Amino acid sequence: MEAAVIDAGSKFLKAGTAVPDQAPPMIIPSQMKQMVDDGSSGADSGLLEEAPSVDPIVRGFIRDWDAMEDLLHYVLYTGLDWEEGNEGQVLFTDPLSTPKAVREQLVQLMFETFNVSGFYASEQAVLSLYAVGRISGCTVDIGHGKIDIAPVIEGAVQHIASRRFEIGGIDLTNLLAKELEKSNPNMNLKESDVEMIKVKYASCAEDDVAYEKTQQSSETEQFTLPDGKVIRVGKERYTVGEALFQPSILGLEAHGIVEQLVRSISTVSSENHRQLLENTVLCGGITAMPGFEDRFQKEASLSSSAIRPSLVKPPEYMPEKLTEYSAWVGGAILAKVVFPQNQHVTKGDYDETGPSIVHRKCF
Repeated sequence: MEAAVIDAGSKFLKAGTAVPDQAPPMIIPSQMKQMVDDGSSGADSGLLEEAPSVDPIVRGFIRDWDAMEDLLHYVLYTGLDWEEGNEGQVLFTDPLSTPKAVREQLVQLMFETFNVSGFYASEQAVLSLYAVGRISGCTVDIGHGKIDIAPVIEGAVQHIASRRFEIGGIDLTNLLAKELEKSNPNMNLKESDVEMIKVKYASCAEDDVAYEKTQQSSETEQFTLPDGKVIRVGKERYTVGEALFQPSILGLEAHGIVEQLVRSISTVSSENHRQLLENTVLCGGITAMPGFEDRFQKEASLSSSAIRPSLVKPPEYMPEKLTEYSAWVGGAILAKVVFPQNQHVTKGDYDETGPSIVHRKCF
């Protein structure tokens, strides 16, 4: 049985057996509905429609272990057709700077609750580079709840130079909601409505001058929400992308994303600057918005660095939308190496050493 690869993000969980040049067969929301006992008995008890939602993963890290266990049970036994008593091997992707306690609790859950036969974990930045055929470079990963900038040299994340920002897609959605409410007063927008508008309309202006022009435009488009209400979308569509290059829009005193990348690399030994900057990889669904790559390259050409960042294009044989699940694809590539070569944590390793074995065997 092929190893299962799981990349669990704050918004979506990607899972499937290790087939490196394909998209993950499972892409499902990480958020879960909790069963609510309404006091009745029989098949209709526990009305899911009224159940509150729970987020097992917040800003990239597992926060609710009971919910995570339920989510993984569904993924492994229903989604991937594992059989109880005949569990296989699993590779997890690790977000940047995952706390040691979280890694240990995850490996404990996998061996003691799910009885896996083998386990491995690797950092998302390393895996995203593997997906485009690199072992050195820098990833700029814009997730639902965080932005991670991680230089990687010879397959090892340079943690001292890495940067994490506690903003992400959810903050851009909230920003868009505020902007839409200004131009569409008395519209009570749900988060899911704003998310839909963001996916359909969010774009990046060519540069800050072009952005200012969009803000003076009165052109709008009508968008019909699922409940039938009509909303007008205009200059707000450009605010989402611009906030990544001008964080002051979000009320943050910080440099834009390209300058953050350059500053991150500047703390690494200068002999590696070219290798890192010229192998920059964008990850996360936000980076796929129209105009984002072009704006990134334009900002790079204006950056303070003598060596300008440049983006790596995915190989043609890789699936479309690779930026959205590059860590999963890299995990599928790595799984084809670590498990056949017995580099993973085995049940014997775990029984002998306990959860701390994950730090010794998984880099």
